[in-house]
Amino acid sequence: MADSEVILAPQEAGLQHHFDDSAQQLESSTLGMWVFLVTEVMFFGGMFGAYTVYRNMYPEAFASTSQFMNVTIGAINTSVLIFSSFTMVLAVRSAQLGQKKALIAFLVLTLILGCVFLSLKYVEYHEKWVDHHIPGPGFQYADSRYTHQAQILFYLYFAMTGMHAIHMIVGAGLLTTLIVMAARNRFSSRWYTPVEMIGLYWHFVDIVWIFLFPLLYLIGHTK
Repeated sequence: MADSEVILAPQEAGLQHHFDDSAQQLESSTLGMWVFLVTEVMFFGGMFGAYTVYRNMYPEAFASTSQFMNVTIGAINTSVLIFSSFTMVLAVRSAQLGQKKALIAFLVLTLILGCVFLSLKYVEYHEKWVDHHIPGPGFQYADSRYTHQAQILFYLYFAMTGMHAIHMIVGAGLLTTLIVMAARNRFSSRWYTPVEMIGLYWHFVDIVWIFLFPLLYLIGHTK
């Protein structure tokens, strides 16, 4: 074997060549993820800004639309995501401790909870379809005074919850990738960077929903 040839120890198998050690790689990855999340904050911030402007312009109309939001499903989904954040934390902790079985178990549980959320969101979207609350030519609203303004709110509802659902689908794909990698012994107590980075992403998506739920479902809801 040539003197210049370097063989990484098993615990350093995930280390890329341009990093000195796993700690430096983790710090760089964390910085990169936070920069990405800042761009996501700006992306969702634009929609939250639009929501704020139109809600102030048409407060009565927007309050009336809250009566057609399924608060029960929204509350269940909120609980599901909060619990999924907890299981994701446990997954990261298991990775730090090098506990493969626990890591896989918590990742699978987080994935299942994410799928539960998406399934309930499908049920909710189907309700809106049946009730003709999809913005467009077929839109119908009980109070004719607010038909135009209500469409704006429902458009924002589908835009904001739809983009959130897309992020959930992406997160489910990332979790599936982590499960496969963990099953192949790709992680150890010395290298678990992907688990921690995807954990940050998952927590961000959960936090976005924490804001969406009261704004879209609870404000103006009286029954």
